Amino acid sequence: MSNDPSSLGPRDKAGILAQALPYIRRFHGKTMVIKYGGNAMTDPALQKAFAEDVVLLKLVGINPVVVHGGGPQIETALGRLGKKGEFIQGMRVTDAETMEVVEWVLAGEVQQDIVGLINQAGGKAVGLTGRDGGLIRARKLRLLDQKDPSVEHDVGQVGDIDQIDPAVVKALQDDQFIPVVSPIGFGEHNESYNINADVVAAKLATVLQAEKLLMLTNIPGVLDQAGQLLPELTPRRIDELVADGTISGGMLPKISGALDAAKSGVNAVHIIDGRVPHAMLLEVLTDQAFGTMIRSH
Repeated sequence: MSNDPSSLGPRDKAGILAQALPYIRRFHGKTMVIKYGGNAMTDPALQKAFAEDVVLLKLVGINPVVVHGGGPQIETALGRLGKKGEFIQGMRVTDAETMEVVEWVLAGEVQQDIVGLINQAGGKAVGLTGRDGGLIRARKLRLLDQKDPSVEHDVGQVGDIDQIDPAVVKALQDDQFIPVVSPIGFGEHNESYNINADVVAAKLATVLQAEKLLMLTNIPGVLDQAGQLLPELTPRRIDELVADGTISGGMLPKISGALDAAKSGVNAVHIIDGRVPHAMLLEVLTDQAFGTMIRSH
């Protein structure tokens, strides 16, 4: 059978819809938090497919909430200012000037692009930052060294989540809107904090008691040292992979957030390949296992 939907006959299309029906019934009325990042955000064809998938999920009665990153776009903007991004243990070092760039890139350029794409695909998207409705309260992140916990790294205006108040997200969902959240929090003195988008997605999924947390990334899922896909991970296996360096850098906050969400009642957490067109629909509406699933036990 061809991979091009336009070349499928009516019988094939009907068969695909019939296969999706049990999943539509099962997930109707449920919330799904989607972390949107990687190539899916920068390739125009993948952007369009992502927006269509989000709208389709909403139309069949599932409640998608999008949390986006924007690392490549931030790097490009910093480069224009002659600044180079610096990372410690997967976290972007964020001084005051970098924080300004992060805010206008994430809450301006990137968020509005996503909102526009979803609206163009027939949805009704609304952009939010942590300030809107008091959504994300944060404090300065204390980043302890992995090898020597007595050493603390100063990563500037990088935030740790104090509290998420989901009232504004729920109100938008009730009115059939699709929330699109930028991972920017605010502190007790109204200061801004750059928060890792994976961490925000995981915490939001927990607070909303989401059915699924889907993390779109640039790889097929979590790979072992031989480059083979690991279809399922447990806490013990994750500890082993961190210890031997298989999981490192930007994958650390992603896996940590995914595991926290799984332990806190999110039924399924999947890390999937955002480079595959409609990867999200394949994960949600078919019995095809995609990417890596994180289990809490």
